[in-house]
Amino acid sequence: MPKMKTHSSLKGRFKITGTGKVRRYKAYRNHLLSHKSGRQKRVLAGNPVMAPGDVNRLKQQLANLK
Repeated sequence: MPKMKTHSSLKGRFKITGTGKVRRYKAYRNHLLSHKSGRQKRVLAGNPVMAPGDVNRLKQQLANLK
């Protein structure tokens, strides 16, 4: 049986915290920022912790990610 591989695209999209929680990035923060208000950019700053139900869906793909 071959080894289980980590879903490679997820490696850059999520980070695992020291306590095992999963942090995600917010959408709408990468480009075309000049027409967005400062308030919108502040709200989009930061990386929230994912909801527990979503983490359960990702566990299999993130199995080998540390």
